[in-house]
Amino acid sequence: MTTVLLALHYQNEVLHEDGKIRVGLEANSPDRLRVIAAATELLAQARAAKVPIVHVRVEYRPDYADLKCNAPILKAVKQLGAMQAGSWGAEFYEGLEPLPEHTLEFIVSHKRINAFYGSALDVILQQLQAQRLVIAGVATHSVVESTVRHAVDMGFEVLVPADACGAPPQAHENALKSMGLIAQIQPRLHAADWA
Repeated sequence: MTTVLLALHYQNEVLHEDGKIRVGLEANSPDRLRVIAAATELLAQARAAKVPIVHVRVEYRPDYADLKCNAPILKAVKQLGAMQAGSWGAEFYEGLEPLPEHTLEFIVSHKRINAFYGSALDVILQQLQAQRLVIAGVATHSVVESTVRHAVDMGFEVLVPADACGAPPQAHENALKSMGLIAQIQPRLHAADWA
């Protein structure tokens, strides 16, 4: 079975203590460092297993002409001046960025909550002949859950490593419980899980 890792929104704006977006993790939350460590390990495992990685980021034009503000989180992005293409905030967090020398790593940008919507993600997954997706990122109850639901509807088998996902504790647990109806939820992944 061909597995692909989707690494969602491991960006400065949501992971760095100076980031503007706090839908997932507070700057002073111990969970922030836990998620960063888990995501670092997740990427290392995927690379060691030669599993393709799609790094997914959200970003908008500096004038936000490509952002439809029809949801509170999207309105907040514009009000905060966050996630502007080419800005520090939209860049991947140091240590969680794609490695250009790895031919099995891809970058997808999107503009909505679900990483599939209006992006090249499906095209890349078809090219890779993906059957199973490992999906992790920030925030668990936002981009992760939306993307998991879409992936399952498309016919992918989905595994969610809980430790590499981040959200406020109650929202995180509720999202994992909800996704447990349609995806395999694991506290963390081990090398054998990539086979």
